[in-house]
Amino acid sequence: MTFPASSRRFQVFSYAVLLYTLAVVLWGAFVRATGSGAGCGDHWPVCNGVVIPREPTVATLIEYTHRVTSGLAMVLAVVLAVWGLRAHAPGHPARRASVAALILMLTEAAIGAGLVLFQYVAHDKSTGRGFWMAAHLINTFLLIGAQGLTAWWAGGRSRVALRGQGLAGGLVAAVVAGVMLLGVSGAIAALGDTLFPATSLAEGLRQDMSESAHVLLRLRVLHPVLAIVVGALVVVAASLLARLRPSPEVKRSATAVGVLYAVQLGAGLINLVLLAPVWMQLVHLLLADLVWLSLVRLSAAGLAEDAPRAELRPRESATLPSSSL
Repeated sequence: MTFPASSRRFQVFSYAVLLYTLAVVLWGAFVRATGSGAGCGDHWPVCNGVVIPREPTVATLIEYTHRVTSGLAMVLAVVLAVWGLRAHAPGHPARRASVAALILMLTEAAIGAGLVLFQYVAHDKSTGRGFWMAAHLINTFLLIGAQGLTAWWAGGRSRVALRGQGLAGGLVAAVVAGVMLLGVSGAIAALGDTLFPATSLAEGLRQDMSESAHVLLRLRVLHPVLAIVVGALVVVAASLLARLRPSPEVKRSATAVGVLYAVQLGAGLINLVLLAPVWMQLVHLLLADLVWLSLVRLSAAGLAEDAPRAELRPRESATLPSSSL
């Protein structure tokens, strides 16, 4: 079932909220990469016990800016959800996605508060911090995914049907799980880069392979391997989904996912060679978010109720003319 498109204003606003949220996410990564997470101490939501810090350090300014921008992101999420509920009839997918985005924004704030209150910030090297970072990454992916779907469905697309999708549904589930796992490993690898910086590529490899290496370093070495494996899965799954659901939207989305993932792999290699400078970590994260959003769009287009369906058929092989002996 295809629902009517939302107003132009709602469509523009939904995309603006998504772009702003991506900027806040990148600033949060900057907080982690610069070790500024303890800039406001173990106080939340206030900063060092006050609403507006006095004579703040650089770390305090960085962390405080993240809190202020995150607060505005929360306000925008509330506006998006309220507007989504008021502007769409019950059952409209944009309505549901906007509410889901608000709920995920609330859990995002709760995870951020937990990181501060439990002091999983700055130079903390505990294993618990790794679990919190994994949860943070998963929630962030789900959050921007919900915001992306709000904007997508606001354009008048059909809602998703999860039942009866057969192989297409299995492909989507596999590639979504794979990219999510890759994102978690990337978050842990980035944390390892922050906590255990190396002065050369050779030293970094020695750190990872050492028998006494910290668990975060042992997990860091898995990220490049996962990137290659998941990359192969993404390419195959996107290609098959484009054949199973041969709509223009699916084909464009499949191409976008493949291209962005290739760029992301290149950025990951550059990040590794340059020893993960802060600016490159932010570029790497932005590309990871764009890959995820493209995958969400591909999934929504491929599993749409009105998506055309086709069966997989072996590609016809070229036949050579027979010759008589």
